[in-house]
Amino acid sequence: MPTTKPKRVVVAINPSASFGKRREVGPALVQTLRASGHEVTSLQEPDWESLAASARAAVAKRPDALVVVGGDGMVHLGVNILAGKRVPLGIVPAGTGNDMARSLGIPYENAEAAIRALGDALSRDPRTIDAARVRWTDPDGIPDERWVACAISAGFDAIVNERANTMHHPKGPSRYTISILVELARLKPIPYRLTLDGRVIETDGSLVSLGNGVSLGGGMKVTPDALLDDGLLDVMIVQPLTRVKFLRLFPKVFSGRHTTLPVVRMERARRIRIEAPGIIAYGDGERLGPTPVDIELVPGALRVLA
Repeated sequence: MPTTKPKRVVVAINPSASFGKRREVGPALVQTLRASGHEVTSLQEPDWESLAASARAAVAKRPDALVVVGGDGMVHLGVNILAGKRVPLGIVPAGTGNDMARSLGIPYENAEAAIRALGDALSRDPRTIDAARVRWTDPDGIPDERWVACAISAGFDAIVNERANTMHHPKGPSRYTISILVELARLKPIPYRLTLDGRVIETDGSLVSLGNGVSLGGGMKVTPDALLDDGLLDVMIVQPLTRVKFLRLFPKVFSGRHTTLPVVRMERARRIRIEAPGIIAYGDGERLGPTPVDIELVPGALRVLA
């Protein structure tokens, strides 16, 4: 880690990080930062709500950075605290997907390399990127909104997430494998009404995904040409697929080669409305709310250490 002016750094560690193979990443980061002379506030809380509250209180004191340790859920927490603020977000990946880290070029498979990269980033000016503000109305009629940095899902992948989140067993990634198999057996077209910067598209489809970053779901390059700072969201619309065609398409998503297929339509827009009856939208892998959802990409909304 290079020598740099000491910074006041808040480190928020995933509440689930005390279990699993990456439980040492947070303490190792804190120890390394302190050894480099930085003033570190380490936040470890028993649940997400407590961690979010502690992080908001810490950011109110205007530290030089908020660093999150975990996967895209932790990034989502940090983005919703920092969007529109001057305090930059640092990321040390320790999750299963780590799609925001992938899009930013942060090492996501080597914790030591990620910690070194963060140290390097603390010595440079933060990078400014876009973020999406998502608004919807909950089932009780109460308006809600959330910030999303990397990707928004409103189709088959969101349905799979929704099923997995309702399952108590088994634990871990196998829940998603089971959910994919269950929902694939029930695969049917979804009627979409999309408004892209005022232009209306009405179509049946299997899924609609929006990317500010390149990937979602742990490396699926759904929007391979997306840029984090171009002021636009890349929109992927997939026409209705049979189970066989879906299984043929799926492997191509990991390389980004799906975008040239006739069943895939790619668009770009800054303001997007998604209407799809019965579909729950997800952002950065986290549950948002029921469609319709209104999405606005806000240029330069977030500062990041990368």
